[in-house]
Order: sequence, then C-alpha cells, then structure tokens
Amino acid sequence: MTVTREEHVVLRRTVWTLACPVIISYLSESMVGLVDTLMVGRLGAASVAAVGVGAQIFGTVNIVVMAVGTGTLALVARHMGAREPREAQRILGQSIVTAGVLAVLAITPVLLWPRPFIQLFHVGPDVTELAAAFLRRLLLGVPGIAIVFVVAAGLRGAGDTRTPLLVGLIVNVVNVLGNYVLIFGRLGFQPLGIAGSGLASAIAAATGALVALLLVTRGGLRLRVGRIDLRPDPVAIRRVLRIGVPAAGEQVLMQIGFFVYLTFAAAYGTSAMAAYFIGVRILAVSFLPGLGFAAAASALVGQNLGAGHPDQAERAAWMANRMCVALMAVTGVIAFVFAEPIARGFVDDPQVVEGTVWFIYMLALAQPLMAMDYVFGGALRGAGDTRFPLLAVVISFYGCRLGFAWVVTHWWHLSLPWLWAALIGDYVARATLKAWRFHRGAWKTMRI
Repeated sequence: MTVTREEHVVLRRTVWTLACPVIISYLSESMVGLVDTLMVGRLGAASVAAVGVGAQIFGTVNIVVMAVGTGTLALVARHMGAREPREAQRILGQSIVTAGVLAVLAITPVLLWPRPFIQLFHVGPDVTELAAAFLRRLLLGVPGIAIVFVVAAGLRGAGDTRTPLLVGLIVNVVNVLGNYVLIFGRLGFQPLGIAGSGLASAIAAATGALVALLLVTRGGLRLRVGRIDLRPDPVAIRRVLRIGVPAAGEQVLMQIGFFVYLTFAAAYGTSAMAAYFIGVRILAVSFLPGLGFAAAASALVGQNLGAGHPDQAERAAWMANRMCVALMAVTGVIAFVFAEPIARGFVDDPQVVEGTVWFIYMLALAQPLMAMDYVFGGALRGAGDTRFPLLAVVISFYGCRLGFAWVVTHWWHLSLPWLWAALIGDYVARATLKAWRFHRGAWKTMRI
C-alpha cells in the first residue's frame, strides 16, 4: 500500500513522541548511575570494582522484573489496539502483583548469603566485603523497582510514555540526593561509603513505587487499576509469563555471558576490570536511543496488531529503526572523538583510562548495529515473539562475543583492546538475525 508524504510525517512524529520521553527517562536514570560511579570513584578502585560486581548481581536479580514487564507491554498494547481497555487494566494489575512477589523471592537468597554470589567473580577479600555491604542495601529496592518498571511498561504499551518519565525523574532526584548525603555523610548523617549508595537507591525505588501506585489507582491516566485488578488471576498471570519467560531466559543468558566475559577481563588484572565496569556505565548511556525507539516500536507494533493493521505495524518498526540508527551513529562519532576525556572523567589511573578508552572505541563502532538490535528486538517483543531473541543471544553472544574472547585471551594471548573488539562481532550477529526475523513477517500472525 502506497504511503503518502503526510502519513510518513505523521508516523515519524508518532514514533518520536513515544520514543523521546523514554530516552529522557533512561538518560536520567543513566546519569544517576554515572554520578554514582563518579562519587564512588573518589573512594578508590576497590570501591569501583565492588559497585560493579554488585551491579552485575543486581541486574541478574532484576531479570524477573524485566520478564513481567515484557509480557505486560505486549499484552497491554494488543488490548488497547483492539479497544479493550478494561482487559489491559486487568493485565497491568496482575503484572504488578506478580512482579512484586517474584522480586521478593529473587532477592531473598542473595540478601541472606551475598558473599558466595560475589565470590563467583573471583575478586579479592577487600572488594568482597565492600560489595556485600553495597548489595545488601541495594537489593532492598528491588520490589519497588519491580512496581515502577511494570507500571511504566503497561503505560508505555497504552501509548503513555510521559507518566513513566515523571515517575523516573522523581526516583532519580531522590537517588542523587541520597547518594550525596549518605556516601559522604552530609546534613548530619554518618558517611556510609558505597553502602550509602546502595541505601540511597533502595529509598529512591520505594519512593517511585509509591508514586506509581498512586498514579495508576487514582485515575486520570490511560489505565486505571482497581482493587479487583489486583486479585490474583492465574489465567492472566500465565499469559504475561508465557511472553515474559523467554525474555527472562534471554536476560539470564546475557547475565551469565556478562559474567563469563568479565572473567576474561579479570585475566588482564584489576585495572581491566575497573575499565570494564566504567565502560558498562558508558554503554548504559550510549544505547538510550535504542531503548526509547525499541519501546516505541513495541507499543506501535502491539497496538496495530491488536487493531488488525499488521502493515502499519511493520512501517512503524522500520521508521523507528531508521531514526534510531541515525541518532546512534551520531552518538558513536561523539563517543569516539571524546573517548579519552570521557574516560578521565571517571578515574585518573592511567591503566584504567587506557582500557576504558579502547572500550569506548569499540562501543562507538557498534552503535548503528546496537540500534538495529534494540529496535527490531523491541518490535518482535511487542508482537509477542520473545523466543527468537533468545536464540539470537545464544548465537551472537555465546558464539561470537565469548568465542572470540576465549580465542583472544587463552589462545592468541592478545592485548586488552582485542577482548573489547568482541563486542562488534556480537552486535553484527544480533542486528543481522533480528532484522532477518522481522523481515520474514511471521510475527504478524502470532497469537498471544
């Protein structure tokens, strides 16, 4: 079907309207992470490594939250597109309850026995103790994060990306202020070091959860959750998890892969590990456009499929991809040019700076590929196709990134920049596989 120029402009505006608040929201969140890293960086390399290890474990625990959020967005978007808002609200209510319960179950073993999990990263005793203190406090915020994340996913699926932005900004302001007060001991508080960073995050998450629940229960938004929506409904919960569990499996494999990749970096010494953790923080900022356009693609694909317009869903995803590739390519150029000043903003150790600069170089080259990975992955998840991205991780991350990393580290014994170069092969494979899957179009007839 021929698309007029006016329709093209409207679609581009719609994609940007959905993506922009998500990008700002994640940018704000990432800036908090960067500020946190900068503050912790003043405490020494051991503290940076401890926070990095804690963040890896924290990310693994949060997989259950991401799984529920994926199912929530896909189902809410599909029901809103089919003009079934009552069913969309019920899905959101069930998702809130499910995510909260799973979050408590997930954090319990790590809260009780943090050291065995930390020692999987083969860090020294000093880093282990610091990471344990940080992690025990950080994990207290996971139930709150679960509620915030799921509410945001549901609202984005309904086409409301501004309210999650508001909630996210509140969380981030509380987090930054808490970091300043609790890490260094301001306003009469005792300095808690990196333990203060974890506690600040937990307080911010609880604040965000309270605000998110008040907003979706009082009315005035596109979705309103009532008490009846919070009563457990096994059928609705199974629907959410049927979509979300493969997404959780994908994230589990990613986290295991990150751990294995980190062990390769550990072979190059503590400086390489510190460079990796700083690089990951920078990575979290670089792919923000990908997250925003992925959310837009997910919502528009789901809504158009619910409305019975698969061709419009396809056009929306391709538009999101073009816009995202262009924006992230520019991001890559900026990161490449300013790699060294960016690295020196985090740490003044020459070895860590050098390792971080090379990480940024590889990251910059991979930006357009990352854009395709995120957008097509988001489009497939919006359609309910969460199993293929799981397969793509096995091929790209384990076959390309980790396979190349093993050869570089244990066979050829090359320098650290070659280990970072494994990122590029990983994203080449991911972008190619997901673009191919989307182009085939099987997702258009998927029932969820």
